[in-house]
Amino acid sequence: MKEKLIKMLAEYRNIPENEVETDVPFSKMGLDSLDMAEFVMKLEEELNISLQISKKYDTLDKFAEYIESVSKS
Repeated sequence: MKEKLIKMLAEYRNIPENEVETDVPFSKMGLDSLDMAEFVMKLEEELNISLQISKKYDTLDKFAEYIESVSKS
C-alpha cells in the first residue's frame, strides 16, 4: 500500500517519487487541509473504500497503515 500511496502522492504533487518522505507530516510536504481532502477523494475513488481524514494519520506511513486496516474490514 505504501508504494501505491507514494506513487499517487508524487503524481498529485507533480514531484518525483523519491522526494516523497513517508515519515514527514503531510503539512511539512506542503499539503494543506484542502489538498488532503482532494487526495483522499482520489484514493477513495481509486481504492473503492471510504476513508476518514484525521490528524493522527499525519504521515504517509501512518496513513498507509490506516488504509490497510480499513481495506481489511
